[in-house]
Amino acid sequence: MRPLLIIDAANVVGSVPDGWWRDRQGAAERLRDRLAAQADGDTDIVMVVEGKAKGIKSIPGVPVHDASGSGDDAIVELVRRHPDRQVIVVTADRGLRDRVTALGAQVRGPSSIRPIS
Repeated sequence: MRPLLIIDAANVVGSVPDGWWRDRQGAAERLRDRLAAQADGDTDIVMVVEGKAKGIKSIPGVPVHDASGSGDDAIVELVRRHPDRQVIVVTADRGLRDRVTALGAQVRGPSSIRPIS
């Protein structure tokens, strides 16, 4: 079974002060498109969005999950749905990191998918 990479979009987008706050949906779309371009086919990817970034469309290789409430809670629920699978969560959020590692997930920081410029 292929690993599952869950992207905390708000945290990854917010890791670089490039004006993302002026257009949260646009910033999330750019992240989604970059993830699709970098996808290697060996890993399943899902990007979780929340708040003003919600409503962007999924594209081949990067399904987008709109969190109904907290993005962190949605990510934890996605991890819970895959107890027998290698799950990697991309976030710098310490509280979220603690919650998902307690469920067996691995965590990588935003720079693992988005070089800081």
